[in-house]
Amino acid sequence: MRMTMKDLLYGALLTALALLIPLAFQGWLQVAIPPFSATLASHLPTMLAMTVSPWVAILVGLGSSFGFFMTLGPIVAMRALTHAVFGGVGAKLYQKGFALWQILLITLPIHALSEAAVVMLFDFSLHQALLLVGLGTALHHTADSIITLSVYGSLRKAGVPLGLRAKGTVRNF
Repeated sequence: MRMTMKDLLYGALLTALALLIPLAFQGWLQVAIPPFSATLASHLPTMLAMTVSPWVAILVGLGSSFGFFMTLGPIVAMRALTHAVFGGVGAKLYQKGFALWQILLITLPIHALSEAAVVMLFDFSLHQALLLVGLGTALHHTADSIITLSVYGSLRKAGVPLGLRAKGTVRNF
């Protein structure tokens, strides 16, 4: 798969946003109940990147992980690595013609369960992993999905060609 200059530009902008959110919102718009933490809109760049391409979504997820490593440490950074996973899966689904809202719903359990699995690697109990991290991530994913769908709809109304593929198909959100 070839990445276009437009894909590269969107990827760079969304990666910059993925880095900026944990840096700018540190201690603000964050909830922390260890081992769970949530920063409002932190999934937005990855969720938008899914409408560009799988490689862009994966790279933005990696950028998100680096931003959280710099602000909240290695456990949160490892959890943020799952953004690359659910982002890549979501981007593949987007390419197959799924609507963005469907993709966000499908990737919710992938995201929540993979973050729960990550904290179990660090000796947190199954209860902490599933209840705090899994359920917390599912709620956070849902909130960020609502924000993403609003931003995506606004971008489309403004004429920003996110979601336009080379074939000329447009996906509904």
